[in-house]
Amino acid sequence: MDSTQLQNLLMEKAHTMPNKARRVAEYLLANMREASFRSIGDIADELKVSKAQLVRVAQMLGFSGYAELKACLQKTILEQINPAALLARAVNSSDSFPYSVFKVEHANLDDTMAQLSPEETDRFNEIVKGANNIYCIGWGISSLVMELMQICLTIMGCRAFLCRRGGLSLWEQVRGVREGDVVIVCELPSYAVEVTESVEIAHRNGAKVITMTDSAAAPVCRFAELQLNVSANSPTFGSSIIGPIFLTHVLTSSLAVSLGAEAKKSFDEQASFLHDERIFHPIFGLKY
Repeated sequence: MDSTQLQNLLMEKAHTMPNKARRVAEYLLANMREASFRSIGDIADELKVSKAQLVRVAQMLGFSGYAELKACLQKTILEQINPAALLARAVNSSDSFPYSVFKVEHANLDDTMAQLSPEETDRFNEIVKGANNIYCIGWGISSLVMELMQICLTIMGCRAFLCRRGGLSLWEQVRGVREGDVVIVCELPSYAVEVTESVEIAHRNGAKVITMTDSAAAPVCRFAELQLNVSANSPTFGSSIIGPIFLTHVLTSSLAVSLGAEAKKSFDEQASFLHDERIFHPIFGLKY
């Protein structure tokens, strides 16, 4: 059963269910990814129903029990981020391939911006401005997003450090994180255990955590002081970083405006660096 078939099943059956069961089915329909990660007890507590009720709903849907339903949810979510499955769907699409990519990425930008509230932007500025040190954590392609975040923050004069796998593990890199520091983490599927455990270490040490994820189900979100949501759908790869990079640009631009004269001083210093002809070639007398 693929994700479309499961969604259709939930929509079809929900209409015929009693109120409590229908509420469970509607939750599963709206939160398929979250439900695939969360325990039966967590979902029962949130919906204020018994675990037995979740089992009954699973059986109404044709599953032997909730464990089989959850396994189906997990399978559909994995298919949504499997590069081979994504490529197969793209090949079979009637659209031209470049246009398919454009449509998906355009939607990622729209969805990412729609999920960002002015209050979240203000809270980001408040947390970052109050930080002693800022640690930007990412794994795989998410590390590219965090490298951009670290570059932008450093240019503005913030004490920002990039943590990604290299000579040291992420666990080793966050050992020095302390109260008064801030951790910004970008985490896109598949979620890495080392990232989650490193963020947990930093949180335990007293740091504030800002998460940038595609889903509230991402394990790092349970440590978040501020949770920022992005859309990261991709027609070929597991996740796209267009939305996260866009969000990084929006947030750091907002921070620059919030910092005011302090950011201007840092930008003036950066401009001086760009004029250094020991580093950059003057082209036809062009000055930056």
